[in-house]
Amino acid sequence: MSILVSGSIAFDHLMTYHDRFKNHIMPDKIHMINLSFLIDSLHQNLGGTGGNIAYNLSLLGEKPLLFGTVGEDFAAYQAKCDRSGIDTTYVKKCAGLFTAQFYVTTDLDDNQIAAFYPGAMAQSGTNLIASADQTSDIDLAILSPDDPTGMILHAQECQELKIPFIFDIGQQVIALDGPDLLKCLKGSLALIGNDYEIELFSRKTGKSADELLSITGAVITTRGPEGSEIKTTSELCRIKPATPREIKDPTGAGDAYRAGLLSGIERKLPWQICGQLASTSAVWAIEQHGTQEHRYSLAEFRTRYQKNYGGSCPL
Repeated sequence: MSILVSGSIAFDHLMTYHDRFKNHIMPDKIHMINLSFLIDSLHQNLGGTGGNIAYNLSLLGEKPLLFGTVGEDFAAYQAKCDRSGIDTTYVKKCAGLFTAQFYVTTDLDDNQIAAFYPGAMAQSGTNLIASADQTSDIDLAILSPDDPTGMILHAQECQELKIPFIFDIGQQVIALDGPDLLKCLKGSLALIGNDYEIELFSRKTGKSADELLSITGAVITTRGPEGSEIKTTSELCRIKPATPREIKDPTGAGDAYRAGLLSGIERKLPWQICGQLASTSAVWAIEQHGTQEHRYSLAEFRTRYQKNYGGSCPL
């Protein structure tokens, strides 16, 4: 089975601030905020939602098809994909542009302030899933945060080509209006986002989570250290989080979660098991700085799954 991962491909600049933003932000002066935080550490890594999900899928033994647009500076990222067994045939290189860049600062409460430069990602709409499907027979796709115009186009393509897909709106819930969000969601296997994103999705579309289930197969809400839940018309699965050995950086945990989820869906496993695989995958990411710096064998993954959830791991 071929899993297509559509989303941003970026270079990450991850910074940590050993204090709390709230200690320095004055609510009554928010209209004229002018702050500079002295950063304690800086890590430069490969990232982007699409790249992160594909990397985590490769750790789970999958051979994902990465789909996105990059700039002329993609060589180092390409080499990492090659080593990880990620197929980049459908990554389009855009002349005269840089690959997207992500800058994020995390404080002691795991609050984050981020900035994103799209670069070549803005050309996402010039890359067509139809071209990939003709040669790779895509059986499952995830549409993770990307250029908004591209996300709309790629959702329409999946609908027309009858490719089962997960709509992973993420941060781009801000960029799309209600009608476009509903148009993209139509016929999807699931909508996934954190609790803030799902709530904003509901407000912008005017539809509750229950009402959204008339359009998509499931609504999946991640809640950080509180775990996650998967809601369908027939069940509500509450997934407790896997236990980390230590917490270094939460960035990328959501993308790792999605990879575990996709592996479970690929095997047609029950939603509860899919969620447990997702949570096990996510916990590795927060134990390292960077979104693609963690590594594990399938044997290690199985052991950790069993330790957290009991029973045998289905991978």
